[in-house]
Amino acid sequence: MKSQLPVSPRLSNEDLKPDTQQKWGWYSIFAFWMSDVHSVGGYVFAASLFALGLNGIQVFISLLVGISIVLVFANLMGKPGQKAGAPFPVIARMSFGVFGANIPAVIRGLIAVVWYGIQTFLASSSFIILLLYFFPGMATLADGSFLGLSYLGWIGFTAMWILQGIVFMFGMDMIRKVIDWSGPAIYVAMFALCVYMVNLAGWENISFTLGDASLSGMDAIMQMIIAIALVAGYFAGPTLNFSDFSRYCGSYKQLKFGNLLGLPFNFILFSVFSVVIVSASIPVFGEMITDPVETVRRLDSGMITVLGAMTFIFATVGINIVANFVAPAFDFSNLSPQKISFKAGGFIAAFGSVLLMPWNLFNNPEVIHYTVDVLAAMIGPLYGIIIVDYFFIKKGKIDIDSLYTESEQGIYWYDNGINKKSVYALVIAGIVAIFCSFVFTALANYALFIGGFTAAFLYRYLMEPERVASHGLDLAKQS
Repeated sequence: MKSQLPVSPRLSNEDLKPDTQQKWGWYSIFAFWMSDVHSVGGYVFAASLFALGLNGIQVFISLLVGISIVLVFANLMGKPGQKAGAPFPVIARMSFGVFGANIPAVIRGLIAVVWYGIQTFLASSSFIILLLYFFPGMATLADGSFLGLSYLGWIGFTAMWILQGIVFMFGMDMIRKVIDWSGPAIYVAMFALCVYMVNLAGWENISFTLGDASLSGMDAIMQMIIAIALVAGYFAGPTLNFSDFSRYCGSYKQLKFGNLLGLPFNFILFSVFSVVIVSASIPVFGEMITDPVETVRRLDSGMITVLGAMTFIFATVGINIVANFVAPAFDFSNLSPQKISFKAGGFIAAFGSVLLMPWNLFNNPEVIHYTVDVLAAMIGPLYGIIIVDYFFIKKGKIDIDSLYTESEQGIYWYDNGINKKSVYALVIAGIVAIFCSFVFTALANYALFIGGFTAAFLYRYLMEPERVASHGLDLAKQS
């Protein structure tokens, strides 16, 4: 990498330096979002929105507005990564300083580690369905347990852990191929399951309103606002570190087109499939089942059982690699580039997820609720700081050389490599968001936005001298 400033080995390795090939087109970005949406969690999440007491039209309006907000943030957060060809922790150096960027990197990395373990555990449930279908005698292994997980559970969890590790070992090209194929394959399987369930239930028994209550007026409007906030919050993690993927895209125009197809179009279509299947479960099984793995397990058709289980395995593995493996791989590599490569960072996250024993976390939602909510309260402020810095303070300009140097001549050096003003804004806005989550609980659903706007305004105020100085320098160069 040619540079007039000395490249620091503490800030660069082969994985963190700019990607110069940028071979991804709009389809790979579209497939990225398909992998992110098509999961057991996405299925349950979509169905839960239809059970809020809103009618079908109100829910679809909420979905469209919420996912449009996600689209805007994906375009904003993806632009600097696409322009510089650099991953999220390197882009964060612009606002936090070349070493201060480790703060947002660690926050995002820790969230990913927690969810990586949980998603691997969820994928293992589908794998166990396959095992018992072909080897029913293995059911006896469910009797004994070790560290809170049955022996059969350990087999399923280990198999999924190894499968994801194999995909990851082949690097980003293999990950791109997996997400390019898994998203469409899941659509085919979902369509087959949808047709099968509707055939059993009868189309006249399908409803797009799953809740018992029916809301109207201000009650409906408030519930719609909550639904919109939930949609935005659900995608907050992968959208934050979207530069990890946008860096590979050939142009910003292709990036935006891929986002357009992958978010509003894809998310709403997947939600329709999910709700039809959940609605059909009521007449078919006599109760509403929002867990697709349980739906597949109860079906008598061997072909549908195998197809459904494999679908949810690939769906969950896809979102896990996209949202919870790639992010900490870059984030942890950023901490010590010469000692921790991209692959090493990913496996640190993978081993950390096992040590967390996610099956115990999943069975104790209160623990994970407090753990993740505290970390998530910091995500909103990161959005506010990074977006304001790039678009309003730096005016969309990136000095690539300064991202990788310890030289005091680098514009992202700030104070010994840390921009204390961004840290102040993050801490203050994070405290505000945490209070909204745990003290003023009525505002908990809006903590992402409250933290984001608080950090944005505070950072903008603190950085005003730098913005004025930068503007004055630009005028001097033009004269």
